[in-house]
Amino acid sequence: MAGFKGGFGGGNMQAMMKQAQMMQQKLADAQKELEEMEIEGESGGGMVKVVCNGKKVISSISIDPKAVDPDDVEMLEDLIVAAINDAYSVADEEYEDKMGMFGGMI
Repeated sequence: MAGFKGGFGGGNMQAMMKQAQMMQQKLADAQKELEEMEIEGESGGGMVKVVCNGKKVISSISIDPKAVDPDDVEMLEDLIVAAINDAYSVADEEYEDKMGMFGGMI
């Protein structure tokens, strides 16, 4: 065992631990950025707007009164779904941009 001076690589293990801590901090920072960003999706030429963050948590939905037709509720439902999907599409791109560097770590 005399050949294993300094444990399992000594300084290498310390460097790996430091690198892991740095990656962990970068991951936490990226997650915080995603939580704090505001992404807007819209449909119907802006008649329906949805705001969510980079983690796809919806914070608001606004509907132009012109989009509300009591005789065509299905159209409004479709506009809401389209606006949500639009916002989520942007959120997916932001997520990939921020978190892609972490690969299979998350």
